[in-house]
Amino acid sequence: MSKPPSRPAPVLRTVDADDETIQRFAHGLRIAEALLFASPEPLAEETLARMLPQGVAVQAVLAELAALYHNRGVNLLRVAGKWMFRTAPDLGYLLRKESHEEKKLGRAALETLAIIAYHQPVTRAEIEELRGVSTNKGTIDALLEGGFIRLRGRRRTPGRPVTFGTTETFLIQFGLDKVGDLPSLSELAGMGMAEPVLSTLAMPLPTDDPALRADEDPLEPDLFEAMFEQRLEEEAETPPLDPDGADMSADRENPPRPRPDPDG
Repeated sequence: MSKPPSRPAPVLRTVDADDETIQRFAHGLRIAEALLFASPEPLAEETLARMLPQGVAVQAVLAELAALYHNRGVNLLRVAGKWMFRTAPDLGYLLRKESHEEKKLGRAALETLAIIAYHQPVTRAEIEELRGVSTNKGTIDALLEGGFIRLRGRRRTPGRPVTFGTTETFLIQFGLDKVGDLPSLSELAGMGMAEPVLSTLAMPLPTDDPALRADEDPLEPDLFEAMFEQRLEEEAETPPLDPDGADMSADRENPPRPRPDPDG
């Protein structure tokens, strides 16, 4: 009979009532656990550190929680550079029944998303060249609406096409700490998701560095939003109307002269 997999031993020692340091650590552990359970989004180490008792290292607390929840129904994972509790992978099937069925990405959307993830920043024309087929505008729109990709900038080439990159939502959805954790082409071939001959081809190292590259320009402000804000400013400077609906701006510029007193 095979032995069950062993889990890492917790780093927390038995709490001694006379050991103030251990008590503070245990209290910090409970604080971090509560915050991570209550938060709908991943939490950064800096956010957790601000809430812990003085002298308690956030890295030690997270290591302890990760050990405690190893092989439990939920695991503490690092995704998108932050931390969150997620259902254990082998129990995910239990939670797939929902009141509403989420729309799944089609093959074209997944292929487009994969190209953006590995080759970002990338333009639509470059995506089509890599896929070998034209990309429907609805495919890009679906990925943008889903929050998987974002507009990065504009390529310094004729037409100044928009460049695309992945988002934090993409990392969270696929359980990645950083985009560099994506499998290599040889790993994809080993999983049967790519032809073995492709594993010898060069694949760029995935990176989602938010800084624009030398061949990218920043996006211009949205023209409609700029016009809308200008209109609001103009309306704020417009003088109010009197109760009868007349414009009072003319009266302010040319105030009425006082009438002479008939008795004077």
